[in-house]
Amino acid sequence: MGILLTEADAAAAGGVSLISMLLMYAVVIGAMWFFLMRPQSKEKKRVAAMLSSLEIGDCILTTSGFYGIVIDMKDDMVIVEFGSNKNCRIPMEKSAISRVEKAGEN
Repeated sequence: MGILLTEADAAAAGGVSLISMLLMYAVVIGAMWFFLMRPQSKEKKRVAAMLSSLEIGDCILTTSGFYGIVIDMKDDMVIVEFGSNKNCRIPMEKSAISRVEKAGEN
């Protein structure tokens, strides 16, 4: 009668599979965090640092592809001068800035 499992053997086999299933879920969730959430949070920190270091006179690239020079700053708004025409000044939100080049750099 070695083929038939007793109740104790069946309960032990079920406990092992439950533990291995929980361990597998933990590994999958950890991998998802490492490959999806972590890079996104690092990118948010990079953008926040870039916008906090923004100064008057910096050359910026907007999300729509326009280059301009920051001429005034308020809390969440900047006034940007576009092109060689000094009359083209547009207020925009800081969140519309995708790249910043400092005034002293090339």
